[in-house]
Amino acid sequence: MIRVAVVDDEQLVRSGLRMILGTAPDIEVVADCGGGEAVDTVRASAPDVVLLDIRMPDVDGLTVLRALRAFPRPPAVAMLTTFDANEYLAAALRTGATGFLLKDTAPEQLVQAVRTLAAGSSVLDPGVTRAVIGGYLAAEAETTAATAVAGLTPREREVLAHLGAGLANPQIAARMGLAPSTVKDHVRAVLGKLGGLNRVQAAIVADRAGLVTPDVPAPGGPAGAGGDEL
Repeated sequence: MIRVAVVDDEQLVRSGLRMILGTAPDIEVVADCGGGEAVDTVRASAPDVVLLDIRMPDVDGLTVLRALRAFPRPPAVAMLTTFDANEYLAAALRTGATGFLLKDTAPEQLVQAVRTLAAGSSVLDPGVTRAVIGGYLAAEAETTAATAVAGLTPREREVLAHLGAGLANPQIAARMGLAPSTVKDHVRAVLGKLGGLNRVQAAIVADRAGLVTPDVPAPGGPAGAGGDEL
């Protein structure tokens, strides 16, 4: 079972997400709470995935995210957002969020997104993908992506392009004709050379560097189903 915790200041939202996820036979919502109780609740319930509201009145989602990322074994965290919260997205990305979902995501997409996050891949809702990329790039130097990519080998650039397309490790292995373990090593090397980025950040670098072409489509959403821990 995939263990999920829902953190949102609105009880109605928490109840709705619990009801939707409860329809999936492989997902269990083990806790739901507001922001003030989030860190203690997540620590006690040990979920695999946390759905975290990015804006809450008692404590903001970024503060909770930073605390969760400091856990010895942090869960995958997807930020729940609305179209008017774009100013928070780049900060959440740099803090280590592995997903961004709109609160009105369709039920079947939400279930699949949780599975994707639990499998170790990232999720970008198509409604916020461009806002995430735009906010991230606005805060970065113009040449950051090109400089980082220049230090990669041709094979690592190919791996990065597939990360930009939202592919999970087994999918990359199939595309490149490599063993999944070899791809995992390449992904680890790529993320390390890019400064310790996560898969979402690496996908954005790939997009900025022009590696995501019509043949390697940009992440739609939710992307990356069936991924690995890297």
